[in-house]
Amino acid sequence: MNHTKSKDTIFQQPQSQKFAFDEHVANVFDDMLERSIPYYRDTQKLCVDFLERFASSGRIYDLGCSTGNMLLALREHVSGELIGLDSSPAMIEKARAKASAYGAAISFACADIMDFSYECAQGVIANYTLQFIRPPLRLKLLARIYAALESKGILLLSEKTISHSALLDSALIAHYHHYKAINGYTKGEIAAKREALENVLVPYSMEENLALLREAGFVHVEVLFKWANFATFIAVK
Repeated sequence: MNHTKSKDTIFQQPQSQKFAFDEHVANVFDDMLERSIPYYRDTQKLCVDFLERFASSGRIYDLGCSTGNMLLALREHVSGELIGLDSSPAMIEKARAKASAYGAAISFACADIMDFSYECAQGVIANYTLQFIRPPLRLKLLARIYAALESKGILLLSEKTISHSALLDSALIAHYHHYKAINGYTKGEIAAKREALENVLVPYSMEENLALLREAGFVHVEVLFKWANFATFIAVK
């Protein structure tokens, strides 16, 4: 079943507030993902492959599930319970509508991932979610995820990253902006979104993310994928 995506034109108009996952964003979010995240489908498939390997029969949580794409892609590859969590009612509404349209047995809950009561799980996905959590709270969340995972359970974490080299960080950002321009975003849209996300999306470096995962208790940690200033990590309990 094909869902028509609405085109992301949000930042073609002046914005009076910081970026928020509201109804306007939810309506265009699938288009925003496809045009804003490098190798979006490839990294999604990579996550599916490793969840099929490590968490094929147990409970899997998707934290910050947005409109449910990850769990919908996963549903035919695993047999356990799939649960999507997001604090945005508009995102959850979209996710439930998609799951219903596909006849997919996926549970979605509008919830704060910081205080949700997690049950024992084989897998947890947090793709481009941790970067929106206040830095002082990130270790607490990762420690809660670690505690909820079974032995050899996995966390898949995708994040936008920074470089501590000002020279390289500037080059990485410029390369990413070129990528967005190729995908049809204007310089004005790119600049407006960057301003709206300032102090809302707070990225860490590769090293900081890896150190945080280890501090939370994960022993087996690896980078699965990296493109310029985007990365996907795997952490096994």
